[in-house]
Amino acid sequence: MRDEVVGIVGAGIVGLAVARELTRRRPGRKVVVFEKEDHVAGHQTGHNSGVVHAGLYYAPGSLKATLCTRGRALLREFCQEKRIPYDECGKLVVAVESGETTRLEALAERAGANLVPGLRRVGAGEIRDIEPYAAGLAGLYSPRTAITDFAAIARAFADDVVAAGGEVRLGFPVDAVEAGPTVRSRRAAQRVDHLIICAGLQGDRLAERAGDTNGPRIVPFRGEYMRVRPAKEQLVRGMIYPVPDPRYPFLGVHFTRRVGGGLEVGPNAVLAAAREGTVSMSDLAATMSWPGTWRMAARHWRTGLHELHGSVSKRAYMRRAQLYVPEIGAADVVRGGYGVRAQALDRDGSLVDDFRIHRLGPVTAVRNAPSPAATSSMAIAGYVADAVFGRAGPDP
Repeated sequence: MRDEVVGIVGAGIVGLAVARELTRRRPGRKVVVFEKEDHVAGHQTGHNSGVVHAGLYYAPGSLKATLCTRGRALLREFCQEKRIPYDECGKLVVAVESGETTRLEALAERAGANLVPGLRRVGAGEIRDIEPYAAGLAGLYSPRTAITDFAAIARAFADDVVAAGGEVRLGFPVDAVEAGPTVRSRRAAQRVDHLIICAGLQGDRLAERAGDTNGPRIVPFRGEYMRVRPAKEQLVRGMIYPVPDPRYPFLGVHFTRRVGGGLEVGPNAVLAAAREGTVSMSDLAATMSWPGTWRMAARHWRTGLHELHGSVSKRAYMRRAQLYVPEIGAADVVRGGYGVRAQALDRDGSLVDDFRIHRLGPVTAVRNAPSPAATSSMAIAGYVADAVFGRAGPDP
């Protein structure tokens, strides 16, 4: 009798966390991760801002709230064990207009319900005590919000998988998922007993090939960063965020220190012309043929135009950011990197906010795992393992 084989599609931080968790729970199980790139963390994981979220934003009782809280603690412990940089430099959420103070209070209540550690409200004077160059009417300070290197964490997960007898099969693009289940590339095929799809930007397509519904659809959003010039990168000690608009799952352009050094501004959120690369006509067609895209556009076209303006104009990009740190303007930044976020969109035009995971017999599909998925990765892994195999083996 052959050994039980579990296949995982995607070597981002979530897929590798799931693989690591499964090798821990049942060492005799064969775990194979399939990744089309020649390295791990090549997409969303390797292009995010490195923020370890403390749980301020998420609806109490939601998967995001529960798994972010648990995941942050697990991630901190893992980084200490592996000697991966983990800096609790803190986050300051700032209201700069009177109309934002009510939303800030609502955010404080939500964060309190999520038991965010060390959270406190601050007035205008206290803002300067925390961030001497910041401006605002009131703020919410989260001292335990941290920064780290998620690509390094993903590589450490992969090392643990291999050390436990699992396999990370690079250069294996999964082009088809067949009954069995079987994953197939152009050159090879592998039958597995259980398949877990953590494919990020391609997750909806692979889930549909495995028999799942055609919703929600992944709609790619491009997030672009500005890098603050060295002369002014010390003006921000930690992170400075705007008060988020509750209508969107995006947090707004913010200032973030990088764990390896430097200061970034961003990201924005612009509808992307491709899931991977610069322009893809097939990706554009898929986005535009989804009814939810047009319903979303009808509701939020003004915001979309504002984001697009910031994308093409550095001055427009920084105009809003400069409200929070007045001494950093367009002349003080250069264009940095970018990433593409896999944002799920329902047929009715709603941007899916919570994590969404579907079970299809022997196939489990992670259909929506945007931020704080990296923070929550180890807790998501435990959740998926429980759903698929029950709570056998050590607690995650």
